[in-house]
Amino acid sequence: MTSYVIEADGGSRGNPGPAGYGAVVKDAADGQVLAEAAEAIGVTTNNVAEYRGLIAGLQAVLDLGGDGSAVAVRMDSKLVIEQMAGRWKIKNEGLRPLAAQAGSLVRRLRVTEWTWIPRERNKHADRLANEAMDAAAKGLTWTAGGTSGDDGAAKPDRSTGTAKKATQTDTGPQPSTKGSSKSAGQTDLLDTGLSGPTASLASAQQKARPTNTTATGTGTGWAPPARVATSLLLLRHGETHLSLERRFSGRGDAELTAAGLAQASAAAERLSRDPYRLDVIVTSPLKRARQTAQAVAARTGLDVDVCEDLREADFGAWEGHTFTEVQRRWPAELAAWLADPEVAPPGGESFATTARRVEAARERLAERHEGKTVLAVSHVTPIKLLLRQALLAPLESLYRMHLDLACLSLIEYYADGPSVVKSFNDTSHLR
Repeated sequence: MTSYVIEADGGSRGNPGPAGYGAVVKDAADGQVLAEAAEAIGVTTNNVAEYRGLIAGLQAVLDLGGDGSAVAVRMDSKLVIEQMAGRWKIKNEGLRPLAAQAGSLVRRLRVTEWTWIPRERNKHADRLANEAMDAAAKGLTWTAGGTSGDDGAAKPDRSTGTAKKATQTDTGPQPSTKGSSKSAGQTDLLDTGLSGPTASLASAQQKARPTNTTATGTGTGWAPPARVATSLLLLRHGETHLSLERRFSGRGDAELTAAGLAQASAAAERLSRDPYRLDVIVTSPLKRARQTAQAVAARTGLDVDVCEDLREADFGAWEGHTFTEVQRRWPAELAAWLADPEVAPPGGESFATTARRVEAARERLAERHEGKTVLAVSHVTPIKLLLRQALLAPLESLYRMHLDLACLSLIEYYADGPSVVKSFNDTSHLR
């Protein structure tokens, strides 16, 4: 007998665009609302938001009834319902980790039905998703009941008693099928809130700072860092024929295409201007990164140092193959790799192993170039690993990030405090 009903939804205002999800858990017998969940999740697609809504609903049921609870799942996303029911294949690789996460929760429950419902029957979850997005647009945080706190403090959620904080994830654009929360417009900008690493670079920090005291001389509590930051600018290399064809590109030494050289030149032109004032350029030993680094060096007059530990992860037997080809030839190995960062591709290197050498490189750079602005030219995996380390995020967060070719990100490291991510996936120099 079914005990609970989940109704879940998610939407994106731009697809990709500012996104959020909503989920409601009801008593199957009388329809009483037992729990609500909603969250703004940054810039992503409709389908990602819908999966996130499903995951939130499943977790809420586990929190309410525990393992083995009987639940019916109802959504107005035909794609999510059919994929989770096993009737449709998951063709978008960006959705696979989300489907796997949902699947791990489903295995702890007893799902009695996967049912598509018209949107008008899913108004509650749709309203929650829109409330979360509306709150985020005002700089607020959604709380149960449709209200938003304006003091930045964590507010309790009805089902878990903890605040739900906004996070960001992305996949490629998906067709839009919904109304107010889901727009058919599309954009290549994956982080509209970031215009680029233009503040708090080491050179700018040498300037005098205003004092943080009131008229009576009492401190505000928001003191400036005790020391100048070490600024680490992370530049992904430009396009290669493998990236153009969306093939695994690890230890192979592909060269930049003509478009890739143009991307490197655009990044170099930007980095040669204020406020960057680079002090050091380091690069992965792989040719695509070295070519990108040399373009910057030619504009700035700096030398380029090679750092072996900034090379891309080794994808072993998968090198040069598309995701679809790997899925067909190594289905079990791929599933294990997607589910666990400790698992390596056949003959390759796991994300966990890559993380250890990348962290060693970061420590050396921070020690040798304290207080300076360092440009590190590298690849998707090392850059994601540096970002997730700065955020103290788990290794699984790698599956929730997207980095465009020739994008810039910025991390600042303080000797007396935590690292701070100041910019992510900025490609404004390519527009």
